[in-house]
Amino acid sequence: QVQIVESGGALVQPGGSLTLSCTFSGTDLRRSTLAWYRQAPGKERELVARVSRDFFKTYADSVKGRFGVFRETAKDMLWLQMDSLKPDDTAVYYCNTAPQPLDVWGQGTMVTVSS
Repeated sequence: QVQIVESGGALVQPGGSLTLSCTFSGTDLRRSTLAWYRQAPGKERELVARVSRDFFKTYADSVKGRFGVFRETAKDMLWLQMDSLKPDDTAVYYCNTAPQPLDVWGQGTMVTVSS
């Protein structure tokens, strides 16, 4: 049974930093592209960053230069380093595969950027 667990969300001031963590279990994702998504209140879920099995990374324009995505393939773990956070980054953050997400989603982790 596939399980996805995200953690690390918090309330942070604008300009601050945060690192999110994600663990996948119950499936082998060594050959998959892993990704972070987010869903802000009242908006659709969007892809934020992804990293291929060959460690090729792509980012949404809105986070480029501020966020970094990292994976540890052997442990099916994923991280999102977020710097220079803005109020617009406020959202629930999820991890999954890309471009086609798994049918299972984790509970997400809430990031709130506010003074």
